[in-house]
Amino acid sequence: MNRVGVMDYGVGNLRSVANALRYVGSDPVVSDHSETLLACDRIIFPGVGAFAYGREALYARGLHQVVLKAFAAGTPLLGICVGMQLLFDRSFEFGDHEGLGLIPGTVRKFNADLRLPNVNWLPIQPVGRADDPAAKLLEDVTPRSRFYFVHSYYAESNNPHTVATSHFGGQPFAAAVSKGSIVATQFHPEKSGPDGLNILRKFAS
Repeated sequence: MNRVGVMDYGVGNLRSVANALRYVGSDPVVSDHSETLLACDRIIFPGVGAFAYGREALYARGLHQVVLKAFAAGTPLLGICVGMQLLFDRSFEFGDHEGLGLIPGTVRKFNADLRLPNVNWLPIQPVGRADDPAAKLLEDVTPRSRFYFVHSYYAESNNPHTVATSHFGGQPFAAAVSKGSIVATQFHPEKSGPDGLNILRKFAS
């Protein structure tokens, strides 16, 4: 059984993620220790709340190095929500804040005319290449699949690393991105019912 590390940097639905992993037959290792996480076969980088707070908490615990080292080593890593956004160059959420810079691009606020946050069960449209690591995770997604989103800021859908898109109020956005061994989702797979659990099952196995 693959050991799946869940990064505990004080920002994220750790219990929900761990419970979902157990449900799909995995053995989650929730930890805030770099060595423990990097010894796992796979790593999940969760996140909720504001980008700047997440970045501060991540760096305060030195866990940004886990993401960077996992990427350099080719360790499979799944970013979730703010965990996905922190992979980008920067975010304009309450200012201008640098991200980890692993995926080029910026995170911006939805149109002010929309009712925010976007709290919705939405379909996604996979657009990735067949040889992309994300393709396996998203191969069972159908037009009837729905995923749980809660966010006010988004990554642009025209990014070359976008592997799935969705729409809110007519605004397209990146629902999932992939680069190297990293796959990340704006939606919460741990809260997305059978479709989300299937993605976690595939990632864990």
